[in-house]
Amino acid sequence: MQFKHIPLLTLASYVAAQASNNTLNATLSGNPDLSNLTSFISVSPGLLQQLSNAQNITILAPSDKAFEELLNSPTSEMLNEDPGLLSALLQYHILNGTYMADQISNMSAFIPTMLMNGSYSNVTGGQVVEAVQVGNETVFYSGLLRNTTVQEADLNFNGGVIHVIDSVLTLPLSVLDTLNIADLTALRGAVNTTDSISAVNDTPDLTIFAPTNEAFQSIGSALQNLTDEDLANILSYHVVNSTVGYSTDLENGTSLQTIQGSNVTITIDTNGTVFVNAARVVTPNILVANGVVHIIDNVLNPMATSGPTPSATSGAPGFTDASSVSDVPYTSDQPTPTTTMNPTEDGAGPATSSTTGGAVPMRTAVMGMGALFGGAAVLMI
Repeated sequence: MQFKHIPLLTLASYVAAQASNNTLNATLSGNPDLSNLTSFISVSPGLLQQLSNAQNITILAPSDKAFEELLNSPTSEMLNEDPGLLSALLQYHILNGTYMADQISNMSAFIPTMLMNGSYSNVTGGQVVEAVQVGNETVFYSGLLRNTTVQEADLNFNGGVIHVIDSVLTLPLSVLDTLNIADLTALRGAVNTTDSISAVNDTPDLTIFAPTNEAFQSIGSALQNLTDEDLANILSYHVVNSTVGYSTDLENGTSLQTIQGSNVTITIDTNGTVFVNAARVVTPNILVANGVVHIIDNVLNPMATSGPTPSATSGAPGFTDASSVSDVPYTSDQPTPTTTMNPTEDGAGPATSSTTGGAVPMRTAVMGMGALFGGAAVLMI
């Protein structure tokens, strides 16, 4: 599957020529709103030299106010204690390629960053950010669908371009931590029941179709007598290995082989609604440390692979003989949480969503929490 990215600027050489006297240091120090970023880069081992020698890059530069919010949070102490975490965060703000603001359209593009440290990301080619034009604003989405907006665009320097953004990006979390924050606890518990945590968290380049809690509840009668092997077989039908399938890669008629062995089929109707077999994608493109998660409204059944009915506005159950139960299955079988700072400690938490997905914010939500995923630690502001 070929990924679709924004084409690199053909005028990059022209930009570099015009900015030949604009070193990165000079450009950063010449902007009074980037003093905190300059300080962070200066204390990150080797990063300043790497950036000074880099060519054809885009830096998403958090404003001083954005960094002040970070510095005033409990995360600040953690960053001081772990230079590797700070480096990973900064690398996630550096895009491979020169992208001027007017090159970003209303069609999402997933742009690789310089974050390739395996302790923080497990995506071939570097962890990505989603870039899209929303109205008159240039917006970037990071982990947990947190969004940041460009407040000052196209500051040229002789290695590329800088965009000043209004909040610090969120490093994508592990799959299990993302499911927890998104209130996809039935799937999270089912993964724990089948001893699949390591496979889900550590395998690189995954695409996961994650059913909502309501989806599991609606077929609860069919799940009550499943063996762990049967459950594992169903769960593995929701995971595509070796392919990070962002929404731009999911074309009508695409067939993807799951780790269960059978294929799922993508259908896109005339309204642009995306279905996986007969399940509707209700929240796409939640970036995780090792790939991407798309929330769907029904549990997939490897024995029922038909597509949606024409003009469907919601997905169809894959287990047609099943009935709903009063309690959401598997929610009592949660794994021990990763060491996590409570995101409400500073009064901020996950933005709410009107989708069935739970606490994952819609794309228009304002960033209310930063999260840095590093090994066994999840840090949140």
